Amino acid sequence: MNQLNKCSLTAILLCIIAFPAGAAAEPYAVQEGDTFHTIAQDNKLPLRNLQITNKRSGFQLKAGETITIPDSVATENKELMAKLVHAEAKGEPYEGKVAVATVVLNRVDSSDFPDTIKEVIYEKTGGIYAFSPVKNGAINDGYETNDMKAVNEAVAFRDQGMGSLYFYNPDKVTSDNWIFSRETIKTIGNHRFAK
Repeated sequence: MNQLNKCSLTAILLCIIAFPAGAAAEPYAVQEGDTFHTIAQDNKLPLRNLQITNKRSGFQLKAGETITIPDSVATENKELMAKLVHAEAKGEPYEGKVAVATVVLNRVDSSDFPDTIKEVIYEKTGGIYAFSPVKNGAINDGYETNDMKAVNEAVAFRDQGMGSLYFYNPDKVTSDNWIFSRETIKTIGNHRFAK
């Protein structure tokens, strides 16, 4: 496979990973003076994702042309996710932090779970919270820069977790727990990620 084909395949795969089917996007009419950089900043998006969505690599835009702006996640939701990541994945590898944030996004995208980040994180079924840090209050302990970086990466490259909807530490779950019946997709640090 020649270098050009490899680059094209990589760009297509990145686009599929970053913006899977169903990810919301909206058209934007370019104004005089707009660049990909300024539009990315205004919409709190990674520059590269904006370029990939529009199948472009440069920075220049022409006034009047229409580009697509991918859906973004509100700052307050990112902060809530970062708090959950901090509480759930403290001491875990960075990749595990990204995967925890991705589980939240995958649940939002799944018809089996609530439709918003806040509802997913605070979900309670049959008196049991979906995430133990909500029950024990650890979600209120804040977050670190690395936790927010992991959230931003999960948002930018949605579905890195290969569709994972659950994660757990097998050393902290009783062997008769239903979670062991779920298909394990990947193990990162002390967590198993499952469908």
